[in-house]
Amino acid sequence: MAQIEAVHQQAEKPVSFIVWLKIVALVYLLLLAVGMIGTGFKWATGGQAKELFEFASNPFTALIIGTVCTALIQSSSTVTSIIVGMVAGGLPVATAIPMVMGANIGTTITNTLVSLGHVRDKEEFKRAFAAATVHDFFNLISVVIFLPLEIATGFLQKISAWMVAPLSSTDGMSMGDLNFMKAITKPIIKSVQGAMEVLGDPWGGVAMILLGIGLIFVSITFIGKLLKVAMVGKAKQILHNAIGRGPVTGIFSGTIITILVQSSSTTTSLAVPLVGSGVFKVRDIYPFTLGANIGTCVTALLAATAVSGDLANAALQISLVHLVYNVLGVLVIFGLPFLREIPLRAAAWLGNLAAENKLYAVGYILFVFFVIPLFLILLS
Repeated sequence: MAQIEAVHQQAEKPVSFIVWLKIVALVYLLLLAVGMIGTGFKWATGGQAKELFEFASNPFTALIIGTVCTALIQSSSTVTSIIVGMVAGGLPVATAIPMVMGANIGTTITNTLVSLGHVRDKEEFKRAFAAATVHDFFNLISVVIFLPLEIATGFLQKISAWMVAPLSSTDGMSMGDLNFMKAITKPIIKSVQGAMEVLGDPWGGVAMILLGIGLIFVSITFIGKLLKVAMVGKAKQILHNAIGRGPVTGIFSGTIITILVQSSSTTTSLAVPLVGSGVFKVRDIYPFTLGANIGTCVTALLAATAVSGDLANAALQISLVHLVYNVLGVLVIFGLPFLREIPLRAAAWLGNLAAENKLYAVGYILFVFFVIPLFLILLS
């Protein structure tokens, strides 16, 4: 009894000041990394980023790049932060938008892999795989609806441009002028740029891009680990408290949990075992997965604060595209009953297939996240 009480006391022990200090330091490292990518991108391309990425001007190619990169890295936060840095370096917003959409698809591979932990029990696996893939189908349907609309009308680019318009033109003010992070990040970025000058053009810029990508990966990975230590217990409590209180509560809770742990994969992965073990149904956790899409946008918005200069507004714009796209996806797909049911029915169908033959699960992961995207890239 004394041992159990000691475990409870340890679990309830407040998170130390050192843990929060580490989180703050890693957030600063993330901001530095995004700034390095933007600076390195401008340097390496000599301001010709648009020409460099002409191969991705095909929106389907850009979508697949975002999907495959996120599936490989297993972090949409990392990929969207890199995209923000690339836009800060001159990548056109129009090219970056499908990449952001692809990141939404690629991130769903994590919870699909988590469901494989239930593979030994047929009924558990059927429930867990359905719980994981309901998020996949939602994001796929979202792309099917919104990518053609974006290609035809550019509505996401226009809405996000309207949102950043108050920071532009009239009085010469921009996001860069309001950037409170510039003063503490720019000196270090300039020092790194100076050190890289020994490599010459364009390799110094390439080295800065690679260093920035590496630092983003490290910072987001460790921020996620530290926030899990600090917040996963609270996240589980929110998850349990919100179940059964309606879809709006579920979406809101999924958003809050993802902001707390800075990982949509963690949010969805928390829910999959609960469905697999029969505690909840797929329909119960469905809204949480949608909230995870919204909550993960915070990282890109944070990354945009690291950008200074003429393209600061463009960096903010692509982070707002991510937010608007995910909010609209929830409003349209979950808001319309006939669309809302499609991911649930498709996930239940695939869960039944995977439970009968595990090769369906393996084939689904390989084909959706790797084979089909790579084939389409080669085709385009």
